[in-house]
Amino acid sequence: MEQGLSHESPPRQLFRGRVRRRTLALIRWIAVAGQLITILTVHYGFGFSLPIGFALAVVGASALFNVWSWSRHPARLSNREAMFSLGFDILQLSLLLYLTGGLHNPFAFLILAPVTIAATVLSLASTMTLGLFSALCITALGMWHLPLPWEGAPPPMPLLYLLGLWFAMVLSIGLLAAYNWSIAEEARRMSDALGATQMALAREQRVSALGMLAASTAHSLGSPLGTIAVVAKEIARDLPQDSPLAEDVGLLLSESRRCREILAGLDEHHRDEARASPFARLPVTALIEAAAQPRGRDRVAIRFESGPAPGMRESPEPLVAHSPEIIHGLGSIVENAVQFARRQVLIATSWTPSEVEVTIADDGPGFPPHILPVIGEPYVSSRKGIGGHMGLGLFIAQTLLERTGGVVSFANGMRGAVVTVRWPRAALERLGEERETQAGEEEEAEGRQAAEESAAETEH
Repeated sequence: MEQGLSHESPPRQLFRGRVRRRTLALIRWIAVAGQLITILTVHYGFGFSLPIGFALAVVGASALFNVWSWSRHPARLSNREAMFSLGFDILQLSLLLYLTGGLHNPFAFLILAPVTIAATVLSLASTMTLGLFSALCITALGMWHLPLPWEGAPPPMPLLYLLGLWFAMVLSIGLLAAYNWSIAEEARRMSDALGATQMALAREQRVSALGMLAASTAHSLGSPLGTIAVVAKEIARDLPQDSPLAEDVGLLLSESRRCREILAGLDEHHRDEARASPFARLPVTALIEAAAQPRGRDRVAIRFESGPAPGMRESPEPLVAHSPEIIHGLGSIVENAVQFARRQVLIATSWTPSEVEVTIADDGPGFPPHILPVIGEPYVSSRKGIGGHMGLGLFIAQTLLERTGGVVSFANGMRGAVVTVRWPRAALERLGEERETQAGEEEEAEGRQAAEESAAETEH
C-alpha cells in the first residue's frame, strides 16, 4: 500500500502568490524613508558629494509608484502584480546604487531584500525570475557605476575583491531565496492541508445540520397542521352530504393527513439517525465495519478479526460513538489499502481495559522506503500530480483520528503496508457517553413537543 490519496487539495492557485497590497506599500514606505534619511545625512551631514538631484529623483519615483500602486490595485495583489512590484524595487535600488558607487557602496547588500520577500509570498517561478533579475543588476553595477562618494579620490578596490563581492551577493540571493521559499512553501502546504481537513469536517456538520433542520421544521409545522385537520373534520361533520363543499373539505382532510405523514417521516428519519449515527453507542467492531464496508472492491476481499488482546479474555468489547471523524478517518485508510492490495485487506481489532487498537494490513507492495518516514505529512504521495492525487488523504485521516484521541502509526509488514490506530479506551467511551447524553436531551425535547401537540389537538 503506497502513500496514495483520493482527496483533491483545495484550489491553491486561487491563493498562492497573493500578497496584501498594504504590506508591500508599508515596506516600500520604510525603504523610501530610510533611503531619504541616508542620502541627506551622507550629503549634508558628512559632507560627501552626491548627485543629490538624481538620487532624490530616484527616491521620489519610488514614492510616486507607491502612491500609484495604492490607488490602482485591489486589496490583494496577484502573483504577477506582486512580482512586477518587487521587480520595480530591485530596479529602483539598483539605480540608487549606480549613483552612489555600485558594489563599492556598503548598502549594496540591500538588493537582497526584495528577493527575500518574494521567496516568502510568490511562486517558485516568480522568485527565480526576480533572483535572475537581481543577479543581472548586480553584474551591471559591478561593471558600470558612478564613483563612490569620498573625501578626495575613493580608495582603489582590487578586482579580485570585487569579483568575490559579486559572487557572495549572487550566492546569497540563491541561498536566501531557496531557503525562504522552502520554509514558506511548507507553511502554505500545511495551511492548505488543514483547510482541506476543515472542509471535510464542515461537510459532515452540514449534513447533520440539515437533518436537524428537517426535524425542527417537522415539529414547527406539526401543530398548525393538526389544528387544520381538526377544524376540517368539524366542518366535514357539519356539512350536509349533498353540499358542493363536501368534496373540497374531503380533499383538504386528505392533503393535511398527507402533509403530516411527510413531516412524520422526516422526524422519524432524524430520530433514526440520532439513534444510529452520531449519538448512539455501538460495539467498536460494528463501527469499524461500517467505516470499511463501503470502501470494498470486487477484486479485493476485506477480512475482519476482532477480540480481546491476548490474556484479556474477560474484557468486554468497548461501546463507542458513531463518530463522523472515526468513520471518515478509518474509511480513508481502508480505501488507500484496498487500492494497493492484491487480494486481501485484513482489519484486526483488539482491546484491553485501557486501550483499543485497530490494525489495517494489506498484501500490496507496501510503503516506499523514501516515503515511510514522512507519511502523515501533507502533500506526501508516491502518485503526486497523477490523476488529482495530491497527498492529502492520509494526512486528513490522521488529523481526524487524532481529534478523537487516537495515535496513528505507519509501517511495512511481512507482505505489505500496516497502519495501526490506538485509542485510550476511556477517551472513546467518554466520547460515546457525551453524545448519548446529547441524544437523551434531544429525545426529551421531542417528547415535550409531542405532548404539546397532543394537548393542542385535545383542546380543539
